[in-house]
Amino acid sequence: MADLVPYHDRDGFIWFDGAMVPWRDAKIHLLTHALHYASAVFEGERAYNGEIFKLTEHTERLVAGARSMDFEIPYSVDVIDAACRDVVAANKLVNAYVRPIAWRGSEQMGVSAQLAKIHLAVAAWDWGSYFPVEQRLKGIRITHAHYRRPDPATAPTKTKAAGLYMICTLEKHRAERAGYADALMLDYRGRVAECTGANIFFVKDRVIHTPTPDCFLDGITRRTVIELAKARGFEVVERVIAPEELSSFSECFLTGTAAEVTPVSEIGDARYVPGEVCHALLEDYMALVQPKSRAAAE
Repeated sequence: MADLVPYHDRDGFIWFDGAMVPWRDAKIHLLTHALHYASAVFEGERAYNGEIFKLTEHTERLVAGARSMDFEIPYSVDVIDAACRDVVAANKLVNAYVRPIAWRGSEQMGVSAQLAKIHLAVAAWDWGSYFPVEQRLKGIRITHAHYRRPDPATAPTKTKAAGLYMICTLEKHRAERAGYADALMLDYRGRVAECTGANIFFVKDRVIHTPTPDCFLDGITRRTVIELAKARGFEVVERVIAPEELSSFSECFLTGTAAEVTPVSEIGDARYVPGEVCHALLEDYMALVQPKSRAAAE
């Protein structure tokens, strides 16, 4: 960790409330409501060859997520899309991770913050594989999480809201300390849900199974991979998956903007071998998100 570059001390630019500002000047006050009460929503996007994959779909989810948190982002979808593109260009990035975030400011402190100003910022940086490449190619190791995804009656579980990731950080830390790459989280009923920052899929007899996203994020990458799988002729079944079933599957993989398509080699006592389905969908996904590279190769 000695060569870690802090995110607050970098060269470049961040789009902040309508203006491109130097990276180090993009600051907020200590008493910002979002810092104390998690009143923030964000997106995770990737740019490939200078183009942000499914940008508008991400922006629309950001706007909808803000409304579920009882605030309106004071910029249109078109303006937010343009801001994301401008940040990638301003930082001279070709392949990058893009992070738009909207939050309540410091005008009002306390649980009620209806008068707080709504802010929006977009940052982008060079970020390679979410998991170590050497692990990713042979399949990452996953352990079981202690915390569970919450009941939709207790939180806006369909929203990419900052507060919902608190337990994800705890479980990611727990997993990494034990030598694993990630942790599998169950839902509030004890059914298989997702990992700390990615959706999960399983394979049995060339049929793909994935948990129904009724209390966790229905990821944009998740939906994309389902479309790719069906185009390949694979059957995809969205259903309740019990933890007791984990050892009955032959393949397993994760999906997400950061994770892309990442094969899994084990979850606790269950073992998997990345095979035909994992390799096909990883290849198809990367070909889809990198169309210029594909065209050049042809």
